[in-house]
Amino acid sequence: MSGPSPDALASDEILARLTALHPKVIDLSLGRIERLLGKLGNPERRMPPVIHVAGTNGKGSTCAFLRAMLEAAGKRVHVYTSPHLVRFHERIRLSGKLIDEDELQALLEECEEANGGEPITFFEITTAAAFLAFSRRKADALILEVGLGGRLDATNVIDRPVATIITPVDLDHQQYLGDDIKAIAGEKAGIMKPQVPCILGPQTDEARELIEAVAMRRDVPLAIWGQDFMAHEEHRRMVFQDENGLIDLPMPRLPGAHQIVNAALAIAALRKVAGFGVEDRALEDGLMSVDWPGRMQRLTRGPLVSAAPKDAEIWLDGAHNPHGGRALAHAIADLEETQPRPLYLVCGMLQTKDPRGFFAAFRGLAKHVTTVEIPGDTASLGAGQLYDAARAEGLDAHPAPSIEDAMLQIEARNQLVKSKTPPRIVLCGSLRLAGAVLRENA
Repeated sequence: MSGPSPDALASDEILARLTALHPKVIDLSLGRIERLLGKLGNPERRMPPVIHVAGTNGKGSTCAFLRAMLEAAGKRVHVYTSPHLVRFHERIRLSGKLIDEDELQALLEECEEANGGEPITFFEITTAAAFLAFSRRKADALILEVGLGGRLDATNVIDRPVATIITPVDLDHQQYLGDDIKAIAGEKAGIMKPQVPCILGPQTDEARELIEAVAMRRDVPLAIWGQDFMAHEEHRRMVFQDENGLIDLPMPRLPGAHQIVNAALAIAALRKVAGFGVEDRALEDGLMSVDWPGRMQRLTRGPLVSAAPKDAEIWLDGAHNPHGGRALAHAIADLEETQPRPLYLVCGMLQTKDPRGFFAAFRGLAKHVTTVEIPGDTASLGAGQLYDAARAEGLDAHPAPSIEDAMLQIEARNQLVKSKTPPRIVLCGSLRLAGAVLRENA
């Protein structure tokens, strides 16, 4: 992981102070950030052309593909994503580089002063800081990832993006977005703007029908997966097709069939925005150079790797809901076809998630699940609670007091069964767990 040192930084103190400005961690509204942006001179009106990305799963990977392809075409690209894994700086990328500490500190202090102690959420005030940074640095494009939902997300103050993308919608964050697919899809559809093309990823019938109805009311031109564009693997190549024709491309560097979908969403969006002028060669180079930590990331060195069985294959993935679990299970099943190994999961999850729905995807695939509490996270499910959920889904499981101990338990178990094949270990269940793994394994 590149970027600032994990040592304490001045920006960390400011960020901690900003969390006290509003009693609720999440309180969806546009009023507070519109007020603050007004005091800052409305920087959101002076930013580079925006591609706005919402959805339940695949947002981050789609943003990573967009960035890689645009940069391969020689474009200067700003990126705003969340959450971060190790350092807040990861959220703000300016023309290819993470924001530096001095600039971040100055922006946060400027926003804090302009806010004047008024109630505002952490995400809102830090989004305002990011918008200030983006407005002051020239670039050819800004890739803007929604934080939560869409309609009332702080990023949705953008009046006129050049394109929007809605990745697959599934049940997640029901306490904030609604408890059924249609309600959640309605929140995601809130980023669509009149006469601005929207690229729609694979959806359930309910979600697609609702988004199509909103698009019709708002005069939004839709490009729909499976109807207006599609992609698939053929002879270990990725084939993309839309109304402009067919492109034969290399497979994405990020493994898993779901990454073909995410890459296709990025390609479809770039081909809709004529002004970017991204040639096929840049699409190829972007597919092969894309990097997105914590999403099917192979770990090859570090203390946790050393604690694992010899020659174990170790992967890190932030999948944390049933849809993400299914995508991860499919990616692992693809690996299993080419190189069979006993699969061990190390899983930590937040209290707001659906562990049984997540674990259901691994029935018949995982040999064993070791459950852990996410280090230092008060919102984490206990290892015992996760163990109960895994057992309820018919998986062999055992709790562990730490991530390192989980790796040692897998080593002991592997020796006990006298397996001749080194195991495949997947650390998963939360992006917060992924961040803890990257910190501990640095």
